[in-house]
Amino acid sequence: MKIILPIAVLALLLSGLQPSVLASESNASTTFDGPYLFDKAKHQTKAQAYWVCAGALLTTPVTDKQLTRPNNCGQLPEPVLNPTAKNISDHTYTGVSKIVALSDIHGQYDVLITLLKNQKIIDKDNNWAFGNGHMVMTGDMFDRGHQVNEVLWFMYKLDKQAQDAGGKLHLLMGNHEQMVMRGDLRYVNERYQVAEKLLNRSYDELYDSSSEIGQWLRSKHTIVKINDSLFLHGGISGEWVDRKLTLDKANQVYRANIDKSKPEIKSDELLNFLFLGNGPTWFRGYFEDDYHESEIDRVLAYFDVKHIVVGHTSQTQVLGLFNNKVLAVDSSIKNGESGELLLITPDESSKGTLIRGLYDGSRVSL
Repeated sequence: MKIILPIAVLALLLSGLQPSVLASESNASTTFDGPYLFDKAKHQTKAQAYWVCAGALLTTPVTDKQLTRPNNCGQLPEPVLNPTAKNISDHTYTGVSKIVALSDIHGQYDVLITLLKNQKIIDKDNNWAFGNGHMVMTGDMFDRGHQVNEVLWFMYKLDKQAQDAGGKLHLLMGNHEQMVMRGDLRYVNERYQVAEKLLNRSYDELYDSSSEIGQWLRSKHTIVKINDSLFLHGGISGEWVDRKLTLDKANQVYRANIDKSKPEIKSDELLNFLFLGNGPTWFRGYFEDDYHESEIDRVLAYFDVKHIVVGHTSQTQVLGLFNNKVLAVDSSIKNGESGELLLITPDESSKGTLIRGLYDGSRVSL
């Protein structure tokens, strides 16, 4: 019996290549990515920005702190560098007039932009429009989605614009930021394989401490307190209270150890708690059936707050638990379809008004 192979399969066999290899090469030719900016090498007279344009690596000089993409290189970000981007901010703020919080973008840049525009947090040109308000991104910009770099450079821009307007962007570290920085790359989108290959750097090295974005991220907190609310990625367990940890100490420890490997972290009791297990970037206890409200009351009393705002555990909407003592803001933006945000505006009674900002621009009381 003769076996007749399809022409496409026969061609693959004759070439000695697997279908996945050819598909990868085909995808590379349509990939646009960047910019990537690293500390100037010794042999360079000027810093260079790296771009992936139709699968090819191109460079442009950094001129007057402006990154300009090469011609015919899609619509990649052209950021202006911020000399104060790596300054460490305060971790506690009072008297803030309005707050917006959201979480777990996971590379879904288009959904993020639509949501922020519809809710008037940014204007039609994607610039800050929230005045002296504070915006909190409670972690997980990395992994899963295909526009992580666009999200990062957009947040980098908003960081400066918010500050110039008298407001503030709080970019908190989530478990996926921590995973990428220590080389856990299980959830990285395949788009970034092209940049890895062309720049001869693993994905985590694209954002290491020699990179502009990496240095900026390493200056950020993991937990902040604004007015009467605590903001973080996962949640605060009772173990935090038992350990008598402070925000200042914890944020310092996070920054100092963000690049340590998992074995190094597990070998240290405090680091093991903070970075793994029931630590603030992984804890999901608030969403478990056997979690008791008395435990959240103990945490609230310890921090002297009325609300704890968290992401990490996906919901279909912004959600209030335990009479709004816990506010969950992971609205499944990672699915790339829609999302919500939380608006907090203190009222005359100082209790605060809690609002769900919906994807279509409407708002509903929580």
